[in-house]
Amino acid sequence: MEVTKMQNDEIRQALQKKSRAARTETMGKLISLSCITLIVVVVAAIFWFVASRGIATFTKDGVNLWSFLSKTAWAPGTTDASGVPKTGALPMIVGSFGVTFLSALIATPFAIGAALFMTEIAPKWGGKILQPVIDLLVGIPSVVYGFIGLTVVVPFIRHVFGGTGFGILAGMFVLFVMILPTVTSMTIEAIKAVPRRYREASLALGATRWQTIYKVILRAAMPGILTGIVFGMARAFGEALAVQMVIGNAALMPTNLISPASTLTSVLTSGIGNTVMGSLENNALWSLALLLLLMSLAFNLVVRWIGKRGEMK
Repeated sequence: MEVTKMQNDEIRQALQKKSRAARTETMGKLISLSCITLIVVVVAAIFWFVASRGIATFTKDGVNLWSFLSKTAWAPGTTDASGVPKTGALPMIVGSFGVTFLSALIATPFAIGAALFMTEIAPKWGGKILQPVIDLLVGIPSVVYGFIGLTVVVPFIRHVFGGTGFGILAGMFVLFVMILPTVTSMTIEAIKAVPRRYREASLALGATRWQTIYKVILRAAMPGILTGIVFGMARAFGEALAVQMVIGNAALMPTNLISPASTLTSVLTSGIGNTVMGSLENNALWSLALLLLLMSLAFNLVVRWIGKRGEMK
């Protein structure tokens, strides 16, 4: 009888523990589901808010979408000879893509070189030198980058190339320094993820260290490197304050790299506070914000596509 009672107590305790574990697991699932649902709702609300106001330019004010994307005159408060509002966003689009692609083009070789130095050439003391520099660049506020660009980069360009010094070239140099830590860090992680057996097999076949780096390591790490480049471009495309301080904020079609220009973000930050909610000027700025949001979505889709291609390989 005592043995049976002890067995029943043990069974009861085991069932109680199992029941508590099940309740804890259910509670954890509910909390996780609630957090995910909240994130989805917040993202959907942001997208709906920006889209509803951005589309008003075309549905309420009657601006033609193609004209908005292809015309070069930006002055939403005025009209041309035919009475059409001057809402041509092409100069800002060209400026945004110009500083983004040029800064990524310049930053990529430096990022790959620094990552290879820290992982393959001098992994022991290379990281001790470059890692604090990368961390410092990440922690510097964008306004500091903009101020340095305004006081150093702009006068340098003015002295060497002429003009005012403001323009896409100045924005490119500032964004190059800003996105360099992002691209470098992600390149380092991509190279470290390459299995060691790849290096050993290449060296065993008689390849030199540089042949191994170029033909084995970089090719194996290419999906991760491309992901880092796209992330850097996404940050450059959305940067506002630093670019606004050095690009000139002239809503004109850039004729060269040293002429004052503007980007989507610089026009938004400088003009959104000077418009009346619901007016054409305000709706046109929200259309620029919608374009920025769509470009961010496009960058994320490219990252996911690169990740899937890397998994397939």
